Amino acid sequence: MQEPNQSSVTEFLLLGFSLSSTTRPLLFSAFLITYLLIILGNGLITILICFDSHLHTPMYFFIGTLSVLDLGYTTTTVPQMLAHLVSRKKTISFARCVTQMYIFLVLGITESWLFAIMSIDRYVAICHPLRYKVIMSPCLCGIMVIFCGLWGVIAALVYTFFAMRLPYCGPNQINHFFCEVPAVLKLACADTSLNDQVDFILGFSVILTPLSLILGIYISIFMAILRIRSAQGRLKAFSTCASHITVVTMFCVPAMVMYMRPGSVASPEEDKKLALFYNIISAFLNPIIYSLRNKDVKRAFLKVTGWGRASA
Repeated sequence: MQEPNQSSVTEFLLLGFSLSSTTRPLLFSAFLITYLLIILGNGLITILICFDSHLHTPMYFFIGTLSVLDLGYTTTTVPQMLAHLVSRKKTISFARCVTQMYIFLVLGITESWLFAIMSIDRYVAICHPLRYKVIMSPCLCGIMVIFCGLWGVIAALVYTFFAMRLPYCGPNQINHFFCEVPAVLKLACADTSLNDQVDFILGFSVILTPLSLILGIYISIFMAILRIRSAQGRLKAFSTCASHITVVTMFCVPAMVMYMRPGSVASPEEDKKLALFYNIISAFLNPIIYSLRNKDVKRAFLKVTGWGRASA
């Protein structure tokens, strides 16, 4: 077995998207605008939650954490992708590839578990509203987020170690727009069946386990909602859950397909589309789905900017 520093490959070539000369500027503009909107939306949510005391609640604490993760998640990959769209040089060093892979996995796995924690928050808010503030204390919320981060750090380390322990002796062309594990493994000069098994097993702990927890919690939530006598109360409870279910589906389902299927059946073009979905599209839609149409957030925005006092 060769160590990464014994490999003959010192850098990788990221092929990115197969585009014509006329399509590339359009795609660059679309991704640039989307990335700027991701920064604007998630950055605004983070600032509002920090500065408005009315948003210092468990739900908004988790939403703020999600926004920070989305900012880091997209910044790990999108600026490089944009640079490669307008540059002839599309290489990335071996060390930078490993670093990008690890950071991307840490943030992604942390976000996957954060969605499970957010479902617990919704369960307590709907099923135990009178004890909500007592149960979801700031200390418990902090511990939950730390758990998500630690699990992300550990699981990402295992993913990265098993991927980069393999020898890479050429070719060095990664058919992707960033160093994602399944795409990099296709270049290994060794059998990757063990990696497929490790990825499948880890997939249970970082994707299927959070999804199973979310599913079980929402079954309990829906049973509790059905016992609410008021139709308006049921509708309000359902609406608070709909946003969470939407973002979980957008993020976790494509990630599950990407990381839990054998590498031999994966299509590079399909992988790129899946990665766009859970890396860029979900980060773009999260602020819209979760917060920007929320009355509390709108009120906080007017308060922080001073526009509310001006209109009054």
